[in-house]
Amino acid sequence: MADEQQPGVFPPQDVLFTDGLPDLDRDRGYRGAVAANAAGISYRQLDYWARTGLVVPAIRSAHGSGSQRLYGFRDILVLKLVKRLLDTGISLQQIRVAVEQLREAGIQDLTQITLMSDGASVYLCTSNDEVIDLVSQGQGVFGIAVGKVLREVEDNLVTIGATETHVDELAARRAHRSAS
Repeated sequence: MADEQQPGVFPPQDVLFTDGLPDLDRDRGYRGAVAANAAGISYRQLDYWARTGLVVPAIRSAHGSGSQRLYGFRDILVLKLVKRLLDTGISLQQIRVAVEQLREAGIQDLTQITLMSDGASVYLCTSNDEVIDLVSQGQGVFGIAVGKVLREVEDNLVTIGATETHVDELAARRAHRSAS
């Protein structure tokens, strides 16, 4: 019975992107308001996407009233990509499929990835040749360069003063107590 998942509670997601990004520090992250601002989404969207499992915070999920989610840089990057796809008219259902495909693809180099879409489906392109093939077949209508979005998220975090990360107070107390 302990393995049963409660409704609306999602297990932590595997890291979607790894290359070129620092390792996660489980005690550091960005609060929801900062993550939403950096991704260019509303706090309401952020909350909905977390509750439905689209983008679950890798650092800390909310557990009950008064607790706060903490998002890692990778989470904010995914939030920004989801926002871009929504802005182009892709359905949230198709975006869920695309996020899962990206997760399964084992991305090697973010700066070389382009997400292409025909307005209905999303395609993962890892080379310029793949982009050209999609466009020449009439499948690619628009593309999103992941490397460019990554740099935008970095710039947004610096601009909004989010370089100061929040330290989990409970984890800090535990560390202090175990050091004593």
